[in-house]
Amino acid sequence: MSQGVMIIAEQRDGDIRKISYELISEGRRLADSSGQELTAVLLGSNIKDKAAKLGNYGADKVIVADDPRLGTYTTDAYVSVIAQIVKSNDPAILLLGASTQGKDLAARISARLGVGMAQDCIQFSIEHGRLNAVRPIYAGKAYASVTYSDNYPHMATARPNVMAINTPDESRTAQVIEASFILDDGDIKTKVVDAIKDKSGKVDLTEADKIVSGGRGMKGPEGYGILEELAELIGATVGASRSAVDAGWRPHSDQVGQTGKVVSPNLYIACGISGAIQHLAGMSTSKIIVAINKDPDAPIFQKADYGVVDDLFNVIPAMNKEIKKIL
Repeated sequence: MSQGVMIIAEQRDGDIRKISYELISEGRRLADSSGQELTAVLLGSNIKDKAAKLGNYGADKVIVADDPRLGTYTTDAYVSVIAQIVKSNDPAILLLGASTQGKDLAARISARLGVGMAQDCIQFSIEHGRLNAVRPIYAGKAYASVTYSDNYPHMATARPNVMAINTPDESRTAQVIEASFILDDGDIKTKVVDAIKDKSGKVDLTEADKIVSGGRGMKGPEGYGILEELAELIGATVGASRSAVDAGWRPHSDQVGQTGKVVSPNLYIACGISGAIQHLAGMSTSKIIVAINKDPDAPIFQKADYGVVDDLFNVIPAMNKEIKKIL
């Protein structure tokens, strides 16, 4: 009989990603509410020493798949290993992060296991012994409550930066288990030849606590200088709307929206962004939204907690000046 909650942790270059702690914390709440055990799965190369930290956040067991071929993420290798681990442990609930890697993994694992999957969820609960997941639909205009059949595991991905993270307890430990799996080199159809890393040192948009985004109203790539300054002052990451990216003003990695990155920071400052539905779909779950736009009828103001109707080139420099005084 399927039982227990399992989460798939993410790591990059040996460092556990923030979404992993969000998943463990949410998995712990689900496990406690159903009186079950929480298991974390960690894949990588020379990664076993990181397993203990997952126990500090609430995992009862950590299954580690340690193999040089798992050091760099490839879909084929990860799907094969995770599917084997899931089948041998038979969890009732399986959670992944709705990150770029998590979305890639989840769809393939769902197909490999032959189960349904709810993508990009913002809330979970146990109702009548089954997982209930809430996810935005219609570009964030409505929310769907997803229930599951008797086909286990009940599988879902969680939107990053939405689930509260437990305070780590170093006295809490997890049982660390080495995974038993078969990984045939012939099954790995792709090979990572090189990884071009972002040398800016800025926090990835999906993990950022504060984001300052600019849109068509920035007038050109040079306009982002004042946003970069604001971001540096308040410890934020700079984002952009699709129109700004399509115009070549910012790289695609900065794009927030339905066709870019879905973000949920504590603070989102939208500068010169009208608020097209595709953009709102990517940031509407932000805790506090501040909109700066000279058009009082811009749709972004309908979502904003605070709005400034003025030219952003008047507002942002003044903000930067005042923040410098405070600092």
